[in-house]
Amino acid sequence: MGALTDIKVYLTQTHPCGYWHDRPARDLVLDPMEPALPALYEQALGLGFRRSGRHVYRPHCGLCTACLPVRVPVAAFRPDRSQRRTWKRNADLVMSVGPAKRSAEHFALYERYLGARHPDSPMADPDETEFDQFLVGDWSPTRFFEWRLHGRLVAVAVTDVTPNALSAVYTFFDPDLPARSLGTQAILGQIDWARRTARPHLYLGFWLKHHPKMHYKCRFRPLERLWNGHWIAFDGAPA
Repeated sequence: MGALTDIKVYLTQTHPCGYWHDRPARDLVLDPMEPALPALYEQALGLGFRRSGRHVYRPHCGLCTACLPVRVPVAAFRPDRSQRRTWKRNADLVMSVGPAKRSAEHFALYERYLGARHPDSPMADPDETEFDQFLVGDWSPTRFFEWRLHGRLVAVAVTDVTPNALSAVYTFFDPDLPARSLGTQAILGQIDWARRTARPHLYLGFWLKHHPKMHYKCRFRPLERLWNGHWIAFDGAPA
């Protein structure tokens, strides 16, 4: 693990898997109190870790290896026909990148999104503290990528920006605009911004074969996956 050998790594207790609720799961978590964590974060991304709040973790589930870290090699990415249509359809949106600081506008959109997309989840009734704890770490290099339609906020991609990469943490958007495919637009916008700022990779978190909520990730090609410590070409068929 290179320089990460100098940081404490904790193994969590067994808990229900966040993707397959009938499976047990455990995570490796880097010491959130380690002063060097911000400097080591980009290396941790390259080793398959992901951030949630102030914690950097990766699954460590014994016999189950379903979670595959994936990333887009930005320079090689080529949008497919559907993605090109989405980009063109949203040409009237204005994108900006700003500090990761919650506003009433952000939170209202987040509430609407969760209410529409996850109505039966504990996430469906969030408060401001939960928003901050989930999306923004007190040390993390986070930015809000925003899209506006005639000045109205319609999508936010919570994105960690390191010197050589972006990591897509979470995206929420207006659930009343399904024709715009704003989730796809958010990833395309992050790829475009990474290319323009000479950052080689966009990390998309974990991909799980046959999981319906992971299907969209394998549409961004070429895609790479981490396997046995090496990033290799993604060869999984769409779920």
